[in-house]
Amino acid sequence: EVQLVESGGGMVHAGESLRLSCVVAGSPISSFDMSWVRQAPGKGPTEWVSGSIPGGATPYYSDSVKGRFTTSRDNAKNTLTLDMNNLKVEDTAVYYCNTPAREFTWGPGTRVTVSS
Repeated sequence: EVQLVESGGGMVHAGESLRLSCVVAGSPISSFDMSWVRQAPGKGPTEWVSGSIPGGATPYYSDSVKGRFTTSRDNAKNTLTLDMNNLKVEDTAVYYCNTPAREFTWGPGTRVTVSS
């Protein structure tokens, strides 16, 4: 069974930065498209944030984070990373990684709280 473990969240002020990591155990991420999604407090569905395709293709982002967030992957470490810069209050959410089709059991997520 594939396990996902997200980490790196925390409490920051608007304008600051965080780096999130997603360690994948049980399957090589080099075989999968991977995505970051987030769920804001009190909101229902998750919001897609970014995607990463194997083979070095350019990652893609939602309009809400484009230019501020950067997704990368380290296939040797089986890790997906999300660098978040110039954070905004509206980025407050629990962040998760998974394949776009959500093939894996969800990890615990990592909470990001941005205050003004």
